[in-house]
Amino acid sequence: MPVSSHFFAQLSRMRLIYRWPLMRSVQPENISEHSLQVAMVAHALALIENRKFGGQLNPDRIAVLALYHDATEILTGDLPTPIKYHNPAIAAEYKKIEKLAEQRLLHMLPAEFIDDFRPLLDSDQQDPRQYTLVKAADTLCAYSKCLEELAAGNHEFEVAKRRLEKMLEQRMTPTVRYFLDTFMPSFSLTLDDMSQDQEE
Repeated sequence: MPVSSHFFAQLSRMRLIYRWPLMRSVQPENISEHSLQVAMVAHALALIENRKFGGQLNPDRIAVLALYHDATEILTGDLPTPIKYHNPAIAAEYKKIEKLAEQRLLHMLPAEFIDDFRPLLDSDQQDPRQYTLVKAADTLCAYSKCLEELAAGNHEFEVAKRRLEKMLEQRMTPTVRYFLDTFMPSFSLTLDDMSQDQEE
């Protein structure tokens, strides 16, 4: 008889952890919803890299990696960025907490599956090229959230938008630029605007 594991019951609680905890949101967003969007965008970035810029990435693998990129937050919560990066000491200590959470999550699994999940959950075991793409997707999704909130009249996200624009400049590649130019403008549109474009 298999040993009982809490792993997936814990992961199901991702829907209970809300992002932007210090911000007033028109539409609240939990990390389960966010992780799905990051997985879709990371998958698209890998496809763009391969088709447009000569990459040889595995889009499916990158999508799965993205699904788990915030999984440790079921143990740590979503610490607001202004606090997490307030100074190097806080950032370094939070990294240690994240590492402990990664190991705790891994050891919730039956022993025979730990090595299968290690590349998804252990940040030290992840391919740097894949990780970079997931981080770019994560930033793009946070930026799109700002555009949606601002389009809904919520000025609470103005500073976050500017901060994320700087982060995107730091992570800018031809692939990220292609996504920004091709897909991002629609996040500022209403459903009627997008429907009208399709009719035309």
